[in-house]
Amino acid sequence: MSRPDFPPLVFIPEAMNRQITLDHLVTLRDYVRFATSRFSEAGLFFGHGTAGALDEAAALVLHALHLPYDLPGGYFEANLTPGERAQVLDLIDRRMAERKPLAYLTHEAPFAGLSFHVDERVLVPRSPIAELIESQFAPWVEADEVTEILDLCTGSGCIAIACAVAFPDAQVDAADISTDALDVARINIERHAVEYRVQAIQSDVYSRLADKQYDLIVSNPPYVNFAEWRDLPPEYHAEPRLGLESGDDGLDCVRMILKDATRHLKPNGILVVEVGSAAEALEDAFPEVPFFWLDFERGGDGVFLLTASQVSQFFP
Repeated sequence: MSRPDFPPLVFIPEAMNRQITLDHLVTLRDYVRFATSRFSEAGLFFGHGTAGALDEAAALVLHALHLPYDLPGGYFEANLTPGERAQVLDLIDRRMAERKPLAYLTHEAPFAGLSFHVDERVLVPRSPIAELIESQFAPWVEADEVTEILDLCTGSGCIAIACAVAFPDAQVDAADISTDALDVARINIERHAVEYRVQAIQSDVYSRLADKQYDLIVSNPPYVNFAEWRDLPPEYHAEPRLGLESGDDGLDCVRMILKDATRHLKPNGILVVEVGSAAEALEDAFPEVPFFWLDFERGGDGVFLLTASQVSQFFP
């Protein structure tokens, strides 16, 4: 999520007055500055769509006031009403006390230019795959030839729904083992009015997909190894473990995806999977496989691509 365009902020010392009242914080700028200072002081972790304390503070304040993220800078001099001030302060306090990702407090998260409902039943959308979707996976597929897409481990449904928007002539299957996650996905499917093209399916990877084949299989599966998951900051432990942790090397789910991908890819199809921190473990496990690691202009890594012919060769 990009940071809104507003003038530089002036930070106050760490040993700030703990007795700040509503009278001391007046403008929108005051609350962004105050939240930034408090978040930095509290040592919060930021990895769920914002780059740091300032970005998170701006996102929190703007959401609480029902304002867009691209708000012109002049608005930051606007005074908040007493009710708005209390609402923003309450959200700031909750972010520090509960150590949950901001999206779980606001129940909103952006992805691929769209807004999604999220709660503790699903991971907070943050995959670099959004950039691939926005470019229609060029040059790897011809957009007008893509008619069937599968999103494995769909969670909130953000990848599936964004693909449906990017490929308006395609049918999309959104599969997940978690019925709780699929309930959230259905909320988002309805929100974006794609019920007629996106189907939520309860399935352990391919288990309930029969022999259906796809032009594109895309997945952001769990890929964190147990030791890494155990040591993650509290914000990650607020997310469902099922969506993060995947065995001793983080590859339990990825192996399942690779094992049966051949059966579900059309001859000219592609497989795109995010493995994040497990990229090195994946290459060590399959040294003969020519994983193509994708680059992203907006940051992010650990996403590989294999063609259907490569999958059939190495995972027949």
